[in-house]
Formats: sequence, C-alpha cells, structure tokens
Amino acid sequence: MGKFQEFPLLALRGRVVFPNTTVSFDVGRMMSLTAVKRAADGDSRLFLCAQKQSEKDEISDGDVYTAGTVVKLRQITKLPGNNLRLTAEGLFRAEARQVVKENGTFIATVEEITPVHGDSALEEAYFRTSKEILKDITSSDSRLSKDAVLSLDKCTDPDEFVNIAAHYLQIKTELKQELLECPKTLDRLKKVDKLLNDESEIIRLERKINSVVRQNIDKNQKEYYLREQLKAIHSELGDDGEERDELEEKIREKSMPEEAEQKCLKELSRMSRMQNSSPDYNVLRVYLDWMLDIPWTERTEDTEKLSDAVNILEEDHYGLEKIKERIIEYIAVLKRTDGLNAPILCFVGPPGVGKTSIASSVARALGRKFVRMSFGGVKDEAEVRGHRKTYVGAMPGRIISGMKKAGSVNPVFLLDEVDKISSDLRGDPAGALLEVLDPAQNSAFLDRYIEVPYDLSKVLFITTANTLETIPAPLLDRMEIIELTGYTPEEKREIAKRYLIPKKRDANGLKQSEISINDKAVDAIIDGYTMEAGVRGLERKIDAVCRKAAVKLSNGQVKKISVTDKNLADFLGSRRYERDGGALKGDEVGAATGLAWTSVGGTTLTIEVSAMHGKGDVLLTGKLGDVMKESARAAISYIRSNSASYGIDGSMFENTDIHIHVPEGATPKDGPSAGITMATAILSAFTQKPVKKSIAMTGEITLRGKVLPIGGLKEKALAAYRIGIHDVIIPAENRKDLEEIPESVRDSINFIPVTEVDTVFRNAILGL
Repeated sequence: MGKFQEFPLLALRGRVVFPNTTVSFDVGRMMSLTAVKRAADGDSRLFLCAQKQSEKDEISDGDVYTAGTVVKLRQITKLPGNNLRLTAEGLFRAEARQVVKENGTFIATVEEITPVHGDSALEEAYFRTSKEILKDITSSDSRLSKDAVLSLDKCTDPDEFVNIAAHYLQIKTELKQELLECPKTLDRLKKVDKLLNDESEIIRLERKINSVVRQNIDKNQKEYYLREQLKAIHSELGDDGEERDELEEKIREKSMPEEAEQKCLKELSRMSRMQNSSPDYNVLRVYLDWMLDIPWTERTEDTEKLSDAVNILEEDHYGLEKIKERIIEYIAVLKRTDGLNAPILCFVGPPGVGKTSIASSVARALGRKFVRMSFGGVKDEAEVRGHRKTYVGAMPGRIISGMKKAGSVNPVFLLDEVDKISSDLRGDPAGALLEVLDPAQNSAFLDRYIEVPYDLSKVLFITTANTLETIPAPLLDRMEIIELTGYTPEEKREIAKRYLIPKKRDANGLKQSEISINDKAVDAIIDGYTMEAGVRGLERKIDAVCRKAAVKLSNGQVKKISVTDKNLADFLGSRRYERDGGALKGDEVGAATGLAWTSVGGTTLTIEVSAMHGKGDVLLTGKLGDVMKESARAAISYIRSNSASYGIDGSMFENTDIHIHVPEGATPKDGPSAGITMATAILSAFTQKPVKKSIAMTGEITLRGKVLPIGGLKEKALAAYRIGIHDVIIPAENRKDLEEIPESVRDSINFIPVTEVDTVFRNAILGL
C-alpha cells in the first residue's frame, strides 16, 4: 500500500471508473459541484467512487464504496441548469481510510491500492488466454470500439489490461466494483477471463438466434411468393377477388374515422391472404361485418319545435308534471347547445311508475332512435367493453351492440336497472360504465372487440334504478337524479282510463263497443286488488278483466259487457285488500302504525310491544336491521330515563321483559325512521293506554327526545293515503317536503309536525 493522501470525494451513480482509462460524465448535485470546484482550485485531482444505491440523492459517508479511483480532471464544461460535464483520466486505485464532510462536500483520506503479484507464469498464462478470447470476440462482434480493441491489444501489463477490459465490457456495476477492489493481479485476471468467456458464449447464442430469425424471414418470403402465384391461378380461373373489392368499396364509402378505416383495410388485407376455410378468415370477416354495421356518421335530425316535444310527453303520460318540466328543460338546452355536457339523467323510483316508458317518450319527443339495454344482474366487465376478437365467440359489448341496433350515432340510449349491476372476479361493469357516462371521456370509448375509439358523445344516455343505495358513488356522481314517486288513486284512475284500458282492450282483441269499465270499477280495482306505488299491478288486473270478458263474449253469452264495482268480483274474485287494511283495527295498547320507505314505494308498518314479568331483557323480532335495533334501544332508554313524567314506576324496567315485534318476520326491515313509532308502542305498553288507530307516524328519536327528519315523505304519505289514515305525525324539519305531495293527498291527511317526542305521545296515545 502507498502513503495517505486527501482528495475531494465525488460519488457516481451506477458507474465504476478504472485507472488507465478516460471517462466523461455529468454532475449536478451541490456536493458534487463543490467537490469539483475544490479539486479545480487545487491539483485537479478527485477521488471517484460508486454509490451503493444509485437512486439516493442525499447520501452519507456510508452510502458509497470505500474502494475507488483517483482521477485527474482534464476538461470541465458548463451545461444548462448549473450542471457540469467532466472529462477525467484514471490515475490509480485507492482505498478510503476516512471520509469526513467539510464545507458542503466529502473529503476522503485514501491509500493507493498497489497490485499484489503471485505466480508470474500463471499470471502470464491467464493474460494470454484472455487476450486470445478478446480477439475472437472482436472478430465476430462490433460492439467494442476500435479504440478499445487497439488499447487492449497494446497492453503489456496485466493490471492495465484488467482495468481497460473492465471499463469497456458491458457487465454489472457490482462485478466492476469487485475487479476494482481486488488487490491480487492473478485473481483479477481470473475474473476477467471468466467474464470474457461469458461474453463469448452470449455472442455465440446471439448469432444462433439471428440465424433462426433469418430462416423465418426466408420462409415468409417463400410463402409470399407462393401466395402471389396462387392469386395468379385464381385470376386465370376467373376468381379475381370480387368479395375483397366489394368489402374495400364498402369500407371506403362508410365514412369511418381515419383510424377505424385504416384498421379495417389492414384486417381486409390480412383476410385476403387467407384461405376461406381458415378459422381466422371467418373471425376477420365477422369483424369487418360488425365494423360496417356500426353507425359512424349516420344520424337522425332532432324535432324542430319544442312544442311538439311537449305535446308528445303530454300525450304519452298523465301527471308527472315536475318530471316533464325537467325533461323539457333538458331538451331545450340540448337543442340550443347541440351538445351533451349536462349530467346523464337517472330516473329513480319504484317498479311500475313509468321510468322506461318516459325514456321512450323522450326519444319520440326528440325524433331519435330508441334503444334499451337492461343491465340487471350483469357481472362481467366484458358485457360493457366487449371481448377481444381473438377469443372464441367474441363479440362487442352491450354499448356497441346497442349502437348497431340503433343505426345512428345520436340515439336515446336507455341503460335499465343500473342499480342491479354487480361485480365478481371477471371485473366491475359499473367501473366500465364510468367511461361510457362521462362526457369528458366517452368521445373516445374503446371497445375491446372493435379495437378503435368510438364516439359516444352524441348519444343521449338515460339510466333507471329502483334505489340509489346500490349504485357506486363514482357512477352516481356522473348522473342527475330525477325521482319518480308513486301515484295517487286519482292519478291511477286517469292512467287506467287513458292508457291501460284501451291498451289491454286492444291486446285481447276486444272492441270498444263490446266492453266498458266504469270509474267506480277502476277505483275498486285500485283500492281492493292492488297495493303498489306504480300501476303495473293495476295493468295486470285490467288485463285479467279483459280476458274474462273475452271468454264470455266468445261463448256467445252476451254481446256487451259492462264492468262495475258491483260485478267486479265476477272477474277478479274476492277483494284482496281493504282500504284500511294496514292500519290498526281499533285503539290498541302496545301497537302503533309507522310509515316506511322501500324500493317498491311507501308502506305501513305495525310495531307491537309486549311488557311481561321478567329480568329486564329486551327481545327484538321481525328480522330487524341494525339501525332499527338501535332505534328500539334509544326509545327504551328515553322512556326509562323519563319514566316519572309519564307515571311509570322506574323499578318496573328491572323486572319487566320487553318484546318488540314487527309482523311479517320473513321480510327484512331496516332504516332510520321507526324511532318514534317504537317509542309510542313501548310507552303505550307500559302505561296500558291505547294508541289511536287513525294515526300513523314517521321519524327518528334521540336520547334527549328530539325527533329527527326522515326521507321519502311523499312515498310514505301516499302509503298512508292508500289505507285511509287521516293523521300523520312527521318531523318538523320535513315541512319543506310537503309541497312535493299531491294536493289531493294534502287535503285528505292532517300532517302534524313535531320536534319533541313528548308531542308525539300526546297526539298518539289516548288519555296520556
């Protein structure tokens, strides 16, 4: 080893520098620039060593290898951004004995690594062997520069040969570092000999691979020549590719986007080189047929007059005034902007309220094509994005299939039942719909089958759902929600008279002169045979009446049938529902009528409470959800903490079991609106004072006795109206929702807004 010397330390990323070589590299880190300046101010010598982790910017003395090379700076060039390009000459190998940080850079105290020689004959043998291998490499591989070959050929010193060879060979940084650190010349020669042998073997394998590739190219050229001969034979036989020319003409006349047209022409060129019996031929032919059937530029003209659209909506639907108003606004903006930057419309409501038929009417009002795709139960993302055409039986997804069915680029596209989309291991269809329903993305929708972007920006998308709870939040965010609630009996009667009776009369082959159904009969069907928010059940009952009438007319029993409320049972059997069937039959102790919202509309809910001698246990039955269980416990806690004000002995709760039951136990029930109903039934059971039969309620209770607001008031009010309840207790904060309730319902029901549960008890429990 030599004497100790001090040099500025410069750390290199992923690079090892050797003596007897000249290198160029760029530096930009502040500590590196400081080291260069310090060297330039002195004798222009630096200690270069490699970083252990090249990705690190801020390093310490432990982040660099101790073995490196002392170099002499030959040239310093300034680069943009305060960077420098250095050219340096390697002088000798050195080992850092101490590294300290001084004035923003590292200073290394190094000791020169002097070569350690062993058996001179063995060293010479390895030296000559390495040079022979190097000659073989340079004769068959041109990756080494002429300067490198010349430098290595002139070497007479083994250590110098190792340094230059390691500099030029494409080997890992760790191997280069090992060669730099190794003190024994014989060990260094052995490592270089192995590296050269490895490089020779790699070159041999590369030559073999190139030979195989060249043979494949020659084979392809031969096949091309044979195909050209086959074309000439077909031409002589009169088969001159009429099908190909016809397809090419159709592709060019289709006015596709350039990318789609080039794709089709490319696939057509591939198809023309195949035999008709080839499976790939049929795959490509079906693909081209799809591309020609999809609309690329075909479009329909929108309705000129907005008044025509208004008339069509009025003609197709009774009621739903706010819904019609919103749709007319949507159409008006659409016509003025000729764009679809507004959110996607989503019709939400119970089954049978006319969500799908309204979407159909929107298409008719606009004068556009209408296409409907049901997404209920779809689990596979490929249903939306399609399958790659390399799969057996591959075809486009539902979106592109719907566009083919529509035949225009601007249809009204109904995505039905998006709340029933689910996901599994095959992907998330709702995630794929995000691209379809996002105006910022759907101008370049990519179906896996057609493999080119398709513009959906001119499509008017409408979605439908029964509930918003199961729709993913990102998908819901892209849609404007329009709620369609249930109909009042008066609205149902008008819908039946205007639409359902004529429709079912014609469907069953009856003439208007052969059957009549008066208003009282329609009312009787609504009150006694259906219990729903929509009109789907009503439509089925009218259909049943028409079928019975068709039988009687066909038997020749009568020539005309008049259906009234008196003879309705002859057609539909006994009455199934009573007007007050969901209410209490009388003023009862421990029972209260609540109002609930479900995905199929509003409904009534009877809550029963029984207090019996026991140990203070609480039993909840009726398949209640977690929210309703919490409401029950909150109600019990409130009544127990305020028992004295209601004349209840507080010790009763310690030796009384409370059983809370909601009938129809097989039906799951949950939601934050049954609190005050449970509290009323519990207080009634403990005070033995009855709850009024004519009152229903909805609202949540807190431990302080506050009544919290609820949702779905319109649906709940319609449910109360259907069963003949005239008094409904509601949270005071829901007063603002009363204006959404039809006037006929508001006139028939006395709404009692409350803020405290005590007010609920005073209104609902007799004699309290």
